[in-house]
Parts: sequence; C-alpha cells; structure tokens
Amino acid sequence: MLLRKLIFNNGPIGSTIFQRGRSSWDIVTSVCVERLPVVTPPLNDIQKRFKELLWTVEVEKSLKSDHELRHENDKVQAELLKNESIEVDLDAVSKITAQDFEDASQEELSKFKFADIITEADKNGDKGTYERCLQRHLVLVTDVKLGNKVWKLMPQGLWKEGESLRQTAERVISEQCGPEFKVKFLSNAPCGFYKYKYPNDIDGKIGAKVFFYYANHNNGEVSKKLNPNWLTRKEMVEALPDRYNKSVQSFLIEENF
Repeated sequence: MLLRKLIFNNGPIGSTIFQRGRSSWDIVTSVCVERLPVVTPPLNDIQKRFKELLWTVEVEKSLKSDHELRHENDKVQAELLKNESIEVDLDAVSKITAQDFEDASQEELSKFKFADIITEADKNGDKGTYERCLQRHLVLVTDVKLGNKVWKLMPQGLWKEGESLRQTAERVISEQCGPEFKVKFLSNAPCGFYKYKYPNDIDGKIGAKVFFYYANHNNGEVSKKLNPNWLTRKEMVEALPDRYNKSVQSFLIEENF
C-alpha cells in the first residue's frame, strides 16, 4: 500500500522520483583537492600589526619563565659568593648557570641551517608533484576526456543510482587517484556548482551538472596516468576553462601575495 502511494503520489516525493528518471542532465561529482601551505606565507601589513599587538599583550600579561627566574637566582648566588656569605648555595653555584646555557644555545643556533623553501620541483618546473610552492595553496587538476577533447579539470565522475553525492566524491578519488592517495573531506554537502552542455546529445543527455566537493590532501601521490598538475591560483586561471575556473575560485580562499 505504501509503495502504491509513493508511485502514484502527485506530491513532492513522487514527482522527485520521476523527475530524476527523466532528467536530461548527467549528475557529476567533482573533487577539489587542495594542498595547504607547508610553510607560513608572508604576512601582509594588517597581519604584521596584529602579530605585534598579540606579542605586546603576551609580554605585558605573562609571568617570568623558568629560565628568567634561574638567571635572577644565579645573580643572587654570584653576589653572595663575591661577599663570601655563608648563605651561598654551593650546589647551585657549581652547576651550569642560565647564562652558560643561553650562550651554548646561541652557539648551537648559529650552526643551524634552515632548509630552502625552493624545492627541486620548483627548480625543474615540475607541476606533477605537490612538493612545490610550499608557501601557496595548490589545487589538483588532471586530464579529463570529454567527447573527443581532453581538458584540464579537477577529478570527477558520474553519480550512480543509490549513492549520495559525498559517496560519489569518495569513489572518484579512490578509483581515479589510486588507493595510496589520501584526502580529508570537510563536508557532506557540495561547496560549489557548475554546468555545461555537450556538443551533441550523449545517451539522451544534453549536458552535465557538476557538484564540487572540497577536500584537503593528507598524503600520497596521484597516479601518473592522469597527468596530474598541482596548480596555484594564478596557474589555474591559465589552465582551466574560464567559466569553470570562476566557479572553482568562488569557493576558494584568495591569496594575498
């Protein structure tokens, strides 16, 4: 009885079922995989001023550290020793002082060499790895064949009956990028939308409606057969179709440098 009501119901549930069956559009899920900056990007003027404010407040409200207290105690003990006072703590005097520790630390720091933020991939112009442009956000784009032409797009795949859009997004990453490629999805809902028409009808479909999901890259490389590229915001403008790129950029954080 319930099934009969659903089938012949003229309300929202029944109409949704038949509309989905008669849809002239393919439902596609695409995944925007972003590698976040590995090295802190340069601060702009507002960020610099805010950092200085936080540091000032921290200094004003903070208590003395153990090192500062130890340094003050060393001075007291040195003065007592100088005056040959019987109150001097010989055990404390015989140990390494806070100033000795600070000098040794400064010497060790002077020998330390910071790693170069310019990687081998940067030097070779290799866009196929995420180990490049460490101060920038990078978005994964791959070769996607639509009709007879190959486009640079984000990984995408057709929705299957019975799946949620989130499940389709997870399947796309697993099937196309390989089992070693790990990402973290940040939402069950799409973050963007785009649609395009096919040059000719394909199986009765006039085009595709693309729902974008956002995910952060955790680890692993993409299968090389997809010809992956990890692109900055500016490189995306050059590589992606114009309208497609505008749809993607609308839900990404802007970079200020």
